[in-house]
Amino acid sequence: MAGHSQFKNIMRRKGAQDAKKGKILTKVGREIISACKTGSSDPSSNPRLRAAIQWAREENMPRDRIEAAIKRGSGNVDSDNFEAARYEGYGPGGVAIIINALTDNKNRTVPEVRAAFAKFGGAMGETGSVSFMFDHIGRITYPLGIATSDGMLETAIDVGADNCEADENSHIITCALEQFAHVRDGLEKRFGAPESAKMVWQPKNTVPLSEEQATGMLKLVEALEDNDDVQEVFSNFEISESVLQKLSA
Repeated sequence: MAGHSQFKNIMRRKGAQDAKKGKILTKVGREIISACKTGSSDPSSNPRLRAAIQWAREENMPRDRIEAAIKRGSGNVDSDNFEAARYEGYGPGGVAIIINALTDNKNRTVPEVRAAFAKFGGAMGETGSVSFMFDHIGRITYPLGIATSDGMLETAIDVGADNCEADENSHIITCALEQFAHVRDGLEKRFGAPESAKMVWQPKNTVPLSEEQATGMLKLVEALEDNDDVQEVFSNFEISESVLQKLSA
């Protein structure tokens, strides 16, 4: 997920993440509510809810706010009905983009997403127009210090994961969607709660961008993520270290 990771890295360097914290927690709350409405309010029997709660913990969401979202989703208090939607399109340089959304009004969300694409040199496509360029998989991460590379790999294979790699910060375990809950639970029994546990769209190949293309692409991603209805944005762009340093300055 080179593009997604690089975008987050730039936002952190610029200090822009703090300003977006409120929006992120709103998105997490929507996911918890939606997960409860489509399944049990018990995380042990609802993998989607458990993943949403894990996301909430990653974002340091207060416990009382998590519990309030669960109550809203389980019908104990009035709440909006959010419908899951996926949008696809192309950004500058031919970058493929997948957007996961939760919306209570598609007639509002679709034109807003289309307008963001148009404003920053992209084009919204039909569902399925770019998703074939990605693998839809489970992705679980642990800090490097939790285990050796061999120890993590051995455990990941034992619990049914497809792959285990490491970057400079984390062990990254990937698995088929149908194995996601089983793999996550198996790893958690051995190593405790993960840093992150999500279902993601991982690009099969990446598209390198020039500085101009990268500037437009990052503005597009930021505009999409700033939309309250957009939960996650996945893309297949890649920015060289030299361009990344210029954009982060």
